[in-house]
Amino acid sequence: MSIETVNDETFAARIQPEGTTLVEFGAEWCPPCKTLLPMLGELSNEQGSQVRFLQVDCDESPETASRYRVMSVPTVIVFRDGEPVEKLVGLRPKSVYEQVLSKHG
Repeated sequence: MSIETVNDETFAARIQPEGTTLVEFGAEWCPPCKTLLPMLGELSNEQGSQVRFLQVDCDESPETASRYRVMSVPTVIVFRDGEPVEKLVGLRPKSVYEQVLSKHG
C-alpha cells in the first residue's frame, strides 16, 4: 500500500465512511514531515489493508487544513467512520502512530 495525496477537492471523497483513515497534514518545505512520511509508508505497508493513509499538503490545500485546525506541521489526524477521533501535532516515534491506530482500528 502507499500514502495517497489528496487536496481540497478530493479530501472528503477519500475519507472512509466506515473504518479508519490516517491523514498526514504537512508541507514540502517541512523537515519533520520528510522524516514522518517514510514511517507512515512503513505503517501503510503493514496496515494498509485495514487503514487508508492520506497526505495533505497544507500549502496546496489551505481550506482542508483550516477546516481541521492544522496550525503546525506535521499534524496527523486519525478518522474513524469519517469522523476525526485523534490528533497528533509534531513528529512522534512510529510506535505512537501504531498505538493510535490499534486503539481506533
